[in-house]
Amino acid sequence: MNSNSLEIERRFLILRPPEPELAARCSHVYHMEQTYLLSPPHQTERVRRREGADGVAFFHTVKIDRSAITRLEQEEEITPEAYDAYLTRRDPMTETIRKTRYCLPEGPYTFEIDFYPFWPRCAVMEIELPREDTPFRFPDGITVVRELTGDRRFSNAALSRHIPAESELI
Repeated sequence: MNSNSLEIERRFLILRPPEPELAARCSHVYHMEQTYLLSPPHQTERVRRREGADGVAFFHTVKIDRSAITRLEQEEEITPEAYDAYLTRRDPMTETIRKTRYCLPEGPYTFEIDFYPFWPRCAVMEIELPREDTPFRFPDGITVVRELTGDRRFSNAALSRHIPAESELI
């Protein structure tokens, strides 16, 4: 896979739904590790290891900011050897982010819900949309605390540098 496209994404802080019920509704569940690499301002570069029922895959991604909601995304699947080579460029000011991603289909879209080990009560839910103003409906059983779109403090890249205490979120 090699893609070069606009990523139009909305993100939300949610209360963690019960894991077994959520997993039963999801099309995929992945365990991920994301490591951020040294990159220029207004650009994020990372590698990701993703493990799921379909096996293990590795990705290299570059994201360039266009607006609070839209970024240019260049992503390609890479070999384990390329992944290891990219890791030598890890940003020393960051920690690897580990999370479990639940892919929840809802109508024409799939919501991605990320559970992080450092937040036992909260999770981050995101949806990719075709346009910035596209309407959508939240999945049943999801409690939205607030929208995080445009708040870079809650991007995975920012979380790799500083994790806010969960008590500050709710």
